[in-house]
Amino acid sequence: MTGHRCRIFALAIVLSVAGLVTGCATSPNGLENDPFQPMNRGFHNINAGLDLIIKPVAEGYVAITPIGLRSSISNFFDNATYPNVILNDFLQGKFSQGLSDIGRFLVNTTIGIGGLFDPATDMGLVEHDEDLGQTFGVWGVGEGAYLELPFFGPSSIRDVGNIPLSAYTDLIFYIGETSITIPLSILKAIDTRAQLLDASRFVDESALDSYIFTREAYRQRRNHLIYDGDPPLEEFDESEY
Repeated sequence: MTGHRCRIFALAIVLSVAGLVTGCATSPNGLENDPFQPMNRGFHNINAGLDLIIKPVAEGYVAITPIGLRSSISNFFDNATYPNVILNDFLQGKFSQGLSDIGRFLVNTTIGIGGLFDPATDMGLVEHDEDLGQTFGVWGVGEGAYLELPFFGPSSIRDVGNIPLSAYTDLIFYIGETSITIPLSILKAIDTRAQLLDASRFVDESALDSYIFTREAYRQRRNHLIYDGDPPLEEFDESEY
């Protein structure tokens, strides 16, 4: 997902979840799918502490980096991780989409100069977002218990397997030279955090329970992705809240 689209999606999640979170904040135990809430909250606090460092860096990055350059950086990292999307296209049986995504990856890697630019979109090759957790969901695997992991953030029993897979399908992983991969990984983390600045400001200014907001925003986004933007209404039963 490009930087611009990621920011738009983050804001959409904020607006759609805000009312739900406000209601959930009154429930001390949360959902039944959060049996590890005490541990998760501890890890959430660790991540919040780490964010005290990376957020100012991300804000400085946005302030000094022209938007065109930031877009190219986001495009580069999106393209480097796109093999994971292609793999899960085929694992989900989306063969036409998989072939389209192969074309998208090849076009952006070559004509787009390593993914810095996105000519594939102009050619009608639509960007998709697939991963192993979505693949399990498509084939009927339930999300299981919610997890928040140090450094990695929100996840679930179903989704956690995508962490190692996404690492092994990231082209940066195969550079093999730490003097290159470490700076690129740091830049990727800063770029990702910069894309979420608007969403985090909303949470901070609204004085919401950031843990519950993160949990519900994550669950809603995952449901949205598994059903390709058209989840069944019964997936979220209001009686649970």
